[in-house]
Amino acid sequence: MEPSILTSTKKVLGIAETYTVFDMDILMHINAAFSILNQLGVGPVDGFFIEDESAEWEDFDVPANQLNLIRTYVFLKVRLLFDPPSTSFLITAMTDQIKEYEWRLNSFREDLLPANPYPPALEEIDL
Repeated sequence: MEPSILTSTKKVLGIAETYTVFDMDILMHINAAFSILNQLGVGPVDGFFIEDESAEWEDFDVPANQLNLIRTYVFLKVRLLFDPPSTSFLITAMTDQIKEYEWRLNSFREDLLPANPYPPALEEIDL
């Protein structure tokens, strides 16, 4: 599989690697998907974003068993935002698949980082 996040996403969308007209749009949608993953607690604590084709999937610091789910999740999110299907059946199917992947990735995160049974008191948190 192509290691570049941008290039592999363009390939899934059916866009040639050398065709750069839509790169900014695709980058924006990829970064939105990474922001959602960050809110789910998946990936680097400080978040992750890409700026060009040099960023690779291995740069996204997650366990190997999650990486394929994350790739497909990002592809689905970008496809739905950038080039949505024309039928409601396909949109529903893609949306359902995205929800399932979010649930599964959240489940992975919960297994790796169980909830703290003794959370800090509100006054101890720097707001």
